[in-house]
Amino acid sequence: MISTGDLKRGFVIELDGGQYQIVDWEHIKVGRGSAQARIKLRDVRAGHTIERTFQAGTKFRRIRTEHQTMQYLYRDGDLFYFMDTESYEQQPLPTEVVGEAINFMAENSEVEVLVVGEEPIAVELPAAVSLRVDASDPGVKGDTASGATKPATLETGLTVNVPLFIGPGDMVKVDTRSGQYLERAESA
Repeated sequence: MISTGDLKRGFVIELDGGQYQIVDWEHIKVGRGSAQARIKLRDVRAGHTIERTFQAGTKFRRIRTEHQTMQYLYRDGDLFYFMDTESYEQQPLPTEVVGEAINFMAENSEVEVLVVGEEPIAVELPAAVSLRVDASDPGVKGDTASGATKPATLETGLTVNVPLFIGPGDMVKVDTRSGQYLERAESA
């Protein structure tokens, strides 16, 4: 059992008979009354997100989870195929499990898959990933007054704003939490 003071992002807890992953949480202390914890939770089975508020000290049953390193291979319709890097077994995961990670996974990239028992429930990414720019407009000479940017489409289909000097074929580092350009990355 864990209490509201022990919560961390990524933990999976049991709530109302279901399993929920903690997406975000904050501690709230108002003037009179006791402290509370506002928690944003994602249902690991259905994929929907809810937000609930609990009194400080409320206890939850923590679900045991494991991380498996897997390599993303390819997409076939609504299924994404991953390969276990230890056993080389391939496993298809539906769009609901992969979630927003779709925008940041290039083929052959390694990701962490969160597993409860034998069932994969979520794909976890590093804080930043390097992706190739597939298309971007050329920068206009003289249009560099102060940090000018332009839209660029990455190999995953995600569109981010990049500095004018970035062109097609360049590698860029993107923050997986905000989806924003961080810096130019080394070519592989």
